[in-house]
Amino acid sequence: MGQQSARILVVDDESFYIDVLVNLLQEENYKVSVAKDGFTALKRAVSDTPPDLILLDIMMPDMDGYEVCLRLKADKRSAGIPVIFLTVKSEVDDEVRGFELGAVDYIAKPMSPPIVKSRVKNHLLLARARKILEDQTRMLELEVKQRTREINRTQDVAIYCLASLAETRDNETGNHIRRTQHYVRTLSEYLSDHPAFRDYLSEEMIELLYKSAPLHDIGKVGVPDKILLKPGKLDADEWEVMKKHAEFGCNAIIRAENELGSTSFLQVAREITLTHHEKWDGSGYPLGIKGDEIPVSGRLMAIADVYDALISKRVYKEPFSHEKSVQLILNERGKHFDPIIVDAFEVLQNGFRSIAEKFKD
Repeated sequence: MGQQSARILVVDDESFYIDVLVNLLQEENYKVSVAKDGFTALKRAVSDTPPDLILLDIMMPDMDGYEVCLRLKADKRSAGIPVIFLTVKSEVDDEVRGFELGAVDYIAKPMSPPIVKSRVKNHLLLARARKILEDQTRMLELEVKQRTREINRTQDVAIYCLASLAETRDNETGNHIRRTQHYVRTLSEYLSDHPAFRDYLSEEMIELLYKSAPLHDIGKVGVPDKILLKPGKLDADEWEVMKKHAEFGCNAIIRAENELGSTSFLQVAREITLTHHEKWDGSGYPLGIKGDEIPVSGRLMAIADVYDALISKRVYKEPFSHEKSVQLILNERGKHFDPIIVDAFEVLQNGFRSIAEKFKD
């Protein structure tokens, strides 16, 4: 839109000033509309052809200019329209009040034609520049969001491929990855209101846990096939080798952090890979830590991983029923698992069953 085709709304209850302003503005080829009271002005400001600028008299009956301006700025449809007050008052306090309400300028009555034309022109130019800047900012924000989505999608694909590679080494499937990350999210969302967890389980953290969970067993790539795929029970030496997968996974992430820099995602992934086999009573591995020493991420992952292992077929076992798997986990309350998380699991057990069914092998 050209500067001279701008639409201007003149709001004044005195015909004399309306005539003066309309004549002045039409000389500049502006499209001028008129309102003689605040109610009409408010309607025209949100019409299909809203004004680009409003010249607003302060002293009007029923609703004064201050109230009109306040309502204009309170409505998102008209909030961005610049308002210039017309007034016979010149007290500083009145001007301050107008600016506080969102006006951009004052024009004193009786009006000087050059001043009216100049200020209208300048504020239209400012408004147009602001609109261009807002449009550019909006376009940049959309571009950033699109790029961010692309980066996140690429990251998700890379995580899934890497995790799938680790899982398939011991004949587990990519659906194990899907199931466990959904178990973790379900537990996290439920516990986010619990006093013991609400400070940790923010929306951002829940998303990080969901995305990091698939990496919990990437260290299995470092375990020899003869141990990883053994159909029977591991002997003591083999079990010691198997337990190292937690450290293998953690060390791989640490190397990535040292080379490329750390992120919140990598920090959570490192915690999960290292601590998801720790136990509440301290009898787990590789660190042997216990209770609240175990990161929340590892405690959540522990139940998700064990439940899925119980209900799934493995080279060394047939799948257990959902009911038996639930009971085995409940029996480990305060021993293998955080008691509060076990209580949440008990409440959410049907949700776990639904996830297992949705992503069944």
